[in-house]
Amino acid sequence: MSDSDRFYVRYYVGHKGKFGHEFLEFEFRPDGRLRYANNSNYKNDTMIRKEVVVHPSILEEVKRIISDSEILRENDTKWPQPDRVGRQELEILVGDEHISFNTGKIGSLMDVNNSPDPEGLRCFYYLVQDLKCLVFSLIALHFKIKPI
Repeated sequence: MSDSDRFYVRYYVGHKGKFGHEFLEFEFRPDGRLRYANNSNYKNDTMIRKEVVVHPSILEEVKRIISDSEILRENDTKWPQPDRVGRQELEILVGDEHISFNTGKIGSLMDVNNSPDPEGLRCFYYLVQDLKCLVFSLIALHFKIKPI
């Protein structure tokens, strides 16, 4: 695999609290696998795990979303540190560029605007929203609860 073909994206958000370790995580792998896990122990819920293989055009769209976000220019040194409320992690490998971000949970845009690096954190916040929206759409398309 050449450097230009290298690709990987992983996002995690979670915390450990009254209901144990609760988290949402997904990753896009270079072979087209989209892996998704959601663990909520609220009311004894069970972990949801899904895995699908997506078309290469979907991976190209993820790369475009990442590129358009300009997240590869950002630095998380001034972002809120993970705490008891929770943590978020984002790892991206595209070609020869590799970044890994680690920050606390973001409750709202007010948290973003009040941070020491609102521009960078806003970039992260909107990229995560876009990626989550895409992942939820892909999972919902592939796994119909009541297929027709």
